[in-house]
Formats: sequence, C-alpha cells, structure tokens
Amino acid sequence: MKIEVSKIVRENVLKLKPYSSARDEFEGEASVFLDANENPYPSDYNRYPDPHQKELKKKISEIKNVKTEQIFLGNGSDEAIDLLFRAFCEPGKDEVLIPQPTYGMYAVSASINDIRINSVSLTKDFDLDMAATLTAITPQTKIIFLCSPNNPSGNLLTAEKVMEVVKNFSGLVVVDEAYIDFTNSKSLSSSLDQFSNLVILQTLSKAWGLAGLRLGICFASAEIISIINKIKPPYNISSVTQTLALERLGQVVKKDQQVKEIVEQRKIMEAKLQESKIVEYVYPSDSNFLLVRVQNARKIYDDLLSKGIVLRDRSNVILCNDCLRITIGTPKENQILLDELKKL
Repeated sequence: MKIEVSKIVRENVLKLKPYSSARDEFEGEASVFLDANENPYPSDYNRYPDPHQKELKKKISEIKNVKTEQIFLGNGSDEAIDLLFRAFCEPGKDEVLIPQPTYGMYAVSASINDIRINSVSLTKDFDLDMAATLTAITPQTKIIFLCSPNNPSGNLLTAEKVMEVVKNFSGLVVVDEAYIDFTNSKSLSSSLDQFSNLVILQTLSKAWGLAGLRLGICFASAEIISIINKIKPPYNISSVTQTLALERLGQVVKKDQQVKEIVEQRKIMEAKLQESKIVEYVYPSDSNFLLVRVQNARKIYDDLLSKGIVLRDRSNVILCNDCLRITIGTPKENQILLDELKKL
C-alpha cells in the first residue's frame, strides 16, 4: 500500500530537530580533526565512527540490491524494532498487532514503549490466519509484525498472505527476515519501491555468523529510513563493528558454504530426530533450527542440560506445548545431541 509517512509518524518526531554530530557538519575529506573533542593521539579507536556507516551501507546495498537510502543499521534488529515504536506509535494510545507465537522482542519493546499489544494466533501449521489477522486491525493499529521464517516454528509464512496484509493495511507491516538466508525464497525487499508501508528486518547474526557484533539491518522507503535516522543515537554503530562487518561481507562464498552445510545438517537432523522414540513431531523448517515436539519437554531439557547440552524449551509459548527448539550446530555437536537422546 502507498501511504503518506508524515500522516502516521508521531507529531513530536515529525517536528523534532535531530541532534547534529560534529561529523554531520562537514562534507569531503580532512586530515586535521579539531571538531569532536576527541583525544588527538593516534590509536585504533580515538576517532568517532562514521555516524552514517556509508561504506558498510554501500556494501550491503551491493549484496542485497537495495538502495543505500533505504538502509538503516542498528545495534541488532532490536534497535530498529524499538525505534519503529518510538517513531510511529503514540504511547498509551496506539496498538501493535503481533500474530503468535513469534519472536518475543516485538512484545517486550511494545511494552517498554507503552504500546498496547493486540495478539492473534497463527494457524496450527504456524501460518497466518488471514481472517483473524485482518479482523484484529483497529484504527489504533500502527504496526503489524510478521516474522518469516518464523521463530520459534521455523517456517516461512505464505508470501501471498504476507503481501495481502501489506496491501490491506494503512500502517507499517514489518517483515522480520532474520533467517531468510536459510530458505530458497527471495527477500520481500524487492517490493520496497512498490509498497511504501513495507519494512524489512534482516541481520548479520545468523547466516553471516556475527551475532557477537550486534548488527541489525532495516530496509524501508527512504522516507521511513530518514525518520528512523532522525531519532537514532548519533554513533550507534561502533568503528569495530563497521570494520569487522565489512570484512565479513567480503566473504560471501564462505558464508554461502556455511549456510549450505547448515541446511544439509538440518535435513539430516530432521530425519534422525524422527527416528527417536521420545520425539513426537518435527515441524518443517526454513531456518537454522528445528521445532520438535517431544514427550515431557522440561525433563528432556533438564536431562540434556546436565550433560552440557543447551536447547530452548518453548513449552510456555502458544501452540508449542512440549516443544524444544534445536539450533543446528556443527556435525559433531549434532551427533552428540543425537547420542544423548538415544540414551534418554
């Protein structure tokens, strides 16, 4: 849907004069920096980082085929999620719609920002219930979060259903594609120019193996990105993160090989787990993990933990009774898990 961003952004944000850092106020090259009150003596990190991450965005633009002005980089995807609430949702007044089960930070961030959470259930196959989703939209709904592939279920949401929500909602539809690299499907980022209310979240934490750096990516219209940039901290991505991320983004072949191996191991684990007597069902996955329904999940979780194996017990999540979420590890790690499950 084509929307006028100025009509859905918070009025105080629209009027806000953003902070201007020292590095925002000049263009071109320089050799003597006496503008930012830094320690002048050379070290690896005595200078502030590029507040706009120009080199990093250029590289991501080339890899993802998204314009640089459509890219926001955050301290993990969590920063982008938080800033979307701050920019577009009025505390104590507006709502967010979150189909469940899904990634828990959407609701946590909404609560922190005093945004009412409107939840609907996914289907038993963890896909969008279109009737329930569209019916749940109210005049106060400003953002809808859709995680695809979904967490903790691991499956892609039906793309046609996702786009139907985008086409029928006058607020922002945020599609979290943290696990998109493990699928055979293309990112919906190719639709950004067509739908001004579409926002895409991605990350370098999963397929790119940089979880420790905390670098999240948000793709959206240039207008939405400019709003987010307006309210972000001036130097939100460190020099270390920018340098190491650039280095890793130059290793596409290595990343693709690791993704291929993880997907192959996922298929092996799916087959092997189904042979276990304590496993009742292995849900189809398009991610780097499997959701597995077992007999007495908490006991199995505790037994494995006593052996030094950490899984994620998702039994307290809607539709996930007695389910464990198993991240795909190295072949050696996966075999250790399978051997211990046989003993149980």
